[in-house]
Amino acid sequence: MLDILFESLQFNSWPIAVQYILFGVLFLLGIFLLVKCCDIMVDNASGLAKKLRIPSLVIGLTIVAIGTSCPELAVSTSDSISALREGSLAPTALGNVIGSNICNLLLVLGFSSIFTPIIVKKNVMKKEYPILLGISAIFLLFGLAFGNTTGNYTILRWEAIILVLLIPCYIAYLIINAKRHPEESAGSEDEEEEKPTNKKTWLLILLAILGAIGVALGGDCVVFGAKGAASAISSAAGWDPILSEALISMTIVAVGTSLPELVTSTIAAKRGENDLALGNVIGSNIFNIIFVIGISGTIYPLTTGSYMLVDMLVMMGVTSIIYVLVLIKGKVTKWMGWTFLSAYVLFLVYMILRTIGIM
Repeated sequence: MLDILFESLQFNSWPIAVQYILFGVLFLLGIFLLVKCCDIMVDNASGLAKKLRIPSLVIGLTIVAIGTSCPELAVSTSDSISALREGSLAPTALGNVIGSNICNLLLVLGFSSIFTPIIVKKNVMKKEYPILLGISAIFLLFGLAFGNTTGNYTILRWEAIILVLLIPCYIAYLIINAKRHPEESAGSEDEEEEKPTNKKTWLLILLAILGAIGVALGGDCVVFGAKGAASAISSAAGWDPILSEALISMTIVAVGTSLPELVTSTIAAKRGENDLALGNVIGSNIFNIIFVIGISGTIYPLTTGSYMLVDMLVMMGVTSIIYVLVLIKGKVTKWMGWTFLSAYVLFLVYMILRTIGIM
């Protein structure tokens, strides 16, 4: 853990300017490691799975799907471990997931649909999106109903364990549904088959492990940099340090960890692969809740301030409104994309005003 390392180096006694620069450098380095090492880990884990003759369909629905949430997982688990050691709140762990889900729906989906309207198949609205609505509702219920104590909201350990148990259920559903309707995933499967790997098995294992280590280190760098920057900003401006940390985690950190989804969905939209553009967002948001919140909350109950009530309601509201709009129109149009982007800007403005104490 970086905080332990720098504590041993008496980091707090260093010049303030040096501390600020280090926070920024570590944060940017962390984002780079998360995005780059996530690709390395997923690519080599997929190559190893092919060596073991695991069907490409299963690889795409498990390793690749979960891989898109690895940046969020690294950040949230790092914050969870830090909260466990210090007995503190975990605004970054929760804020990262909530902010990332909002970012995926408003920024990623909105930006993707600007290039070309995203036509949505009926099965996506009948199957995948309702699952996202259900998972989001469970997350909201867990955060608000059972863990509400002394003005704080908590994802308790038993709630997180329930979310973890939903992971194999969801993956099993994906595999069964894909086998029953192979035409829906034929494109991705063919693409996987066209890219065999010539790497040695030992090299695939080594690179996958190094990628995982890089992702973990990146998450630690992001959390250390974000917490340090939040503390520095709140001290200088006289803001609430918890709100400052929540602002950074739900905006800068969330956008940074959502870069894989943004790139994937934008490229898919440009190529006219509409289902991939929307499906990537839906799958990522589901895994963010059951995978990221589930694992980090199992490590240590995730507690944050009462402000998270609004953020969770915004996430649920955005998820529901987009579902209704797409269900009515049957596609994500350009004007809807611009509306989503505008809504995201308004959300950022609200977050800033809340942090500085105006709202």
